[in-house]
Amino acid sequence: MLDHETFIRKLYTHAEGHGLDTEKFVSMFSDEGYMLDMASGTKFRGKAIGDSIAGLVTAFPDLHRELLSIYVAEDVVIVEIAIRGTHKGDLALASGTLAPTGKTIDAPVCDIYHLEGGKVISFHCYNLPSAMLHQLGEKNMRLS
Repeated sequence: MLDHETFIRKLYTHAEGHGLDTEKFVSMFSDEGYMLDMASGTKFRGKAIGDSIAGLVTAFPDLHRELLSIYVAEDVVIVEIAIRGTHKGDLALASGTLAPTGKTIDAPVCDIYHLEGGKVISFHCYNLPSAMLHQLGEKNMRLS
């Protein structure tokens, strides 16, 4: 079994724009495992986890997560990240769809994972949609 940091690093490789593999990403979750987007309050399970990851890659085909810091405390892994990419596809938002702008993002994110039995049981993603929208030039777009 991989140590927790190595496991999480491997998980991220399946969510990159150049190596997207949503099936492998989702396979690293337990049957009851979930992803919670803290900004929207949306909880994803099963295939919907992969669909969420794929949606971001559709909008940012060159998507890359720079893992800035990783902290492991027993079965909890905290990852500080910069999400970087070029907006070349439609970006689905709660308030509508944002057409490609061609602009780049460098958005701060903090992900918290709880692991059990070699699988993710919870993934809480703390992100700042307002920072990303500001970088895309959409200062006045409201998220609901």
